[in-house]
Amino acid sequence: QVRLVESGGGLVQAGGSLRLSCAASGSISSINNMGWYRQAPGKQRELVASISKVGSTNYADSVKDRFTISRDNAKNTVYLQMNSLKPEDTAVYYCNADIQRSGFRYPSNYWGQGTQVTVSS
Repeated sequence: QVRLVESGGGLVQAGGSLRLSCAASGSISSINNMGWYRQAPGKQRELVASISKVGSTNYADSVKDRFTISRDNAKNTVYLQMNSLKPEDTAVYYCNADIQRSGFRYPSNYWGQGTQVTVSS
């Protein structure tokens, strides 16, 4: 079994910062792309940022220059540093990863359970 467990969400005032973490555990051979998505009430889930195994990154226009995604391959962990937070960043943030399980030929896509981020004005 493989699990993705997020942490670091919470309530913060506008202009503040939060750091999300997502650790993958289980019978893992390798992890390819990792990313963060978010879903606000009444809206579709959207990509926030992604990072490849070698560190290439991609960001939604709405978070560029404010959020930074990074990963620690030795710890199977991805991070999202969120600065200059705005009320419109309020959402449930989900971790996502393409994981090659030990003994399996192809990778599968996994989701974390989500962590709430609330930004007050």
